[in-house]
Amino acid sequence: MRPASILILVIVLSLAACGENKGLRDLSDPAAGPEEFAIVPNKPLQTPDNYKSLPTPAPGQANLVDATPRQDAVAALGGNPALLADQGVPSSDSALIVNASRYGVPGNIRATTTAEDADFRKRRGRFTNIRLFKTDRYVQVYKSQILDSRQTLDAARRAGVKTPSAPPAN
Repeated sequence: MRPASILILVIVLSLAACGENKGLRDLSDPAAGPEEFAIVPNKPLQTPDNYKSLPTPAPGQANLVDATPRQDAVAALGGNPALLADQGVPSSDSALIVNASRYGVPGNIRATTTAEDADFRKRRGRFTNIRLFKTDRYVQVYKSQILDSRQTLDAARRAGVKTPSAPPAN
């Protein structure tokens, strides 16, 4: 090959590596097929009893035919969907909250963990932006933090901890 051809090839590959940074997870489907999880059916249209009792439309307000999967699941399981409204912590869970917060609860935990995770990704994922093909680098960066469930289960059983049944190891 001529030196000019090699130089052009290197420039083209370098520019290809400088693509858009989509983070560690590139969840786009290279086959570009339909996204079956993006299709959410609406509830059937119904004629209201009284048209004057309908709420005034407002931007961002939910429609009467919008899907409400959480409420529908609670109703299907025999619960009361009206209790899903954000009413704080139920009194039956107060002991759990007291126990979980016995060492204090930082008010900015989300901001702290976001900053720590960004620093970790910066240190571990130095070369994640350089790629010739679409790849998912998430597992590569977080490999040291992956919990091996089988190893943890075996360690707990060896320590005498009562554990639930689990499928046999392959």
